[in-house]
Amino acid sequence: MVNWGMNRVFGMVGHSNLGFADALKRQEEKGNLQFIGIRNEGAAAFAASAYGKLTGQVATQVVGTGNFQEVNLVRAFQSVAKFNQRVEHHSKHAELMTLAIKNAILKRDVSHLTFPDQVQVLSANEAKAQSSKGRMAPLTIAPPQESLDAAISRIKASKRPVIIVGHGARFHMAAIIKFAETMNCPVMTTFKGKGQISDSHSLGCGVLGRSGTPIASYFMNESDLIIVFGASFSNHTGITPKKAIIQIDNDPLAIAKFHEIEVGVYGEVSRTVELLNQAENSLNTDKVDQTDEIAKRWKIWREEKLKRLDEERGNGISFIAVFETLTRLAPENAVMCVDVGNNAYSFARYFEAKNQSFLMSGYLGSIGFALPASIGAWAAAGDSRPVIAGDGGVCQYLAEFTTLVNYNIPVKLIVINNNELGKISEEQRAGGWPKWATDLVNPNFAGYAASCGGLGLQVQEKDALENGFEQLLVYKGPALLEVMADVNLI
Repeated sequence: MVNWGMNRVFGMVGHSNLGFADALKRQEEKGNLQFIGIRNEGAAAFAASAYGKLTGQVATQVVGTGNFQEVNLVRAFQSVAKFNQRVEHHSKHAELMTLAIKNAILKRDVSHLTFPDQVQVLSANEAKAQSSKGRMAPLTIAPPQESLDAAISRIKASKRPVIIVGHGARFHMAAIIKFAETMNCPVMTTFKGKGQISDSHSLGCGVLGRSGTPIASYFMNESDLIIVFGASFSNHTGITPKKAIIQIDNDPLAIAKFHEIEVGVYGEVSRTVELLNQAENSLNTDKVDQTDEIAKRWKIWREEKLKRLDEERGNGISFIAVFETLTRLAPENAVMCVDVGNNAYSFARYFEAKNQSFLMSGYLGSIGFALPASIGAWAAAGDSRPVIAGDGGVCQYLAEFTTLVNYNIPVKLIVINNNELGKISEEQRAGGWPKWATDLVNPNFAGYAASCGGLGLQVQEKDALENGFEQLLVYKGPALLEVMADVNLI
C-alpha cells in the first residue's frame, strides 16, 4: 500500500483487525502513512472513498461456527466491490494488494480484501512488497480516428453548441475551457461537477438539472449540439436526449448507456480534448457568440435570487440567505463537502462557485456524507479548509466532530437546522402521501460542538448570518455554525 502511494488510512482499531492495525502502526512510526481513527466504520468509508474500507475477519479455522463478529465479508461486499478477495495464509499477499489497488484505480470503484485474524500476524518471511513501477500502462488513450472525425464534423456544422462537464472531467478543465473559448459556447456542469468552471467565467452557466440554474437549462434547450465530457447521464442531471449529442468518455460502457446518441468518442478526456483543440481553427465556423447572452441570463437569475432573498415567514432563515452569505465569504480555495437533501439542492442552485472544490456523495443519496468526507478532504488537501453544508444527515455521524477535535482538523461545519427531513417531506406530499415521520428532535448543535472542545455558534436571525460566518471562518480549529432555518424557504 505504501509503495503504491497510499499515505492516509481511515478506520477504527478493533477486535478483528489488531494484527493489521499493528502493521499500520509500524508504517506510521516510520513516517510512511498517517492513520486517522474515526468513531464509526461508515464514516471511514466516506472519508477514504478512493480506497474503500479494509475490514478484519475472524480466523479461518472457526468460520462457520458462530464465532464473535463472524460474517461472510466476501459475500457481503460482492455486490458493491469490483475487486473482492479473501486473504488466506498461502495467498500471494503483495500481489493481492497490488491487484486490489490496480482495480480501484483502473475501474474507479471499490476494492475489498478480507483479512482473517491469523493471517494478520503471520510473518511475511521473504515476501517482497511491490510498487506501481512496471505495473501500470499509460492511460492517455486517443480515440479512434473515425469517431474523432465524426465529432469534429458535427461540431463544425453546429451553430449553438454547448458543453456539459461531469465529475469525470474534473482534472481536464483547463483544456476543456480553452476548447469552449474557441467557440464562445456555454459550459455547464452536472451536480457532481459543480464548480469545475467558475460561475464568474464568461462562459460558465452553473449546474444543470433538478438542483441547477435556469441559465444552464436555457442554453441546453436552445442548443443545436451538446458536447458531454465525463458525465454519467443520471436522471438528476437531466441531459436531454432530444438534442444531438457527442459523448466523450474513457469508459466504453458509459457511452450511450441509456439511449442512442449521435457520436460516441471512446478516449481519455485530456487526450481527446487535446486533439479537438488542434482542430480549433476549423471548429469556430459561423458559430453564434453566446457570451453576451450568458451575461444577460446571469443578470436575470441574480435579480430573481435577490427577490427570493427578501422572503421571510417568521419561522427561520431561508436557505438562499445562507448560501448568498456563503458565496460572499467562503475562501476561494476551500474544499466544500455537501450532504444530501434540500441543503444540497439549494447549495447547487444558489451558491456561486469561484475556485472552490466540491465533494458530494453523488447519486446514491448517502445521507451523512459531509462530515466524515471533510476528514478525508482535510487529509488530502491539508491547509485548504473544507467547508461543509449539513442538514438532517449530520446526526448520522455527529460523533465524528470529536475526531475533528482529536486531530485538530480545522473543518468548518454548517448545520442548517430546520428540525425536519425537508426533502423527504416534499417527496411524500408530491407522491400524494401525508407528511409522516420526518420531524426531527435535534440537540443544540452549537452547544454540542462546544462540549466536544470546538467552537459552537448559533444564528437565529438573517441579520446575524454574516457575523456568524465571519466568526466561523476565522477560527483556527474545528467549528460549527448552526443556522435556525425555515424548512419551506429553500
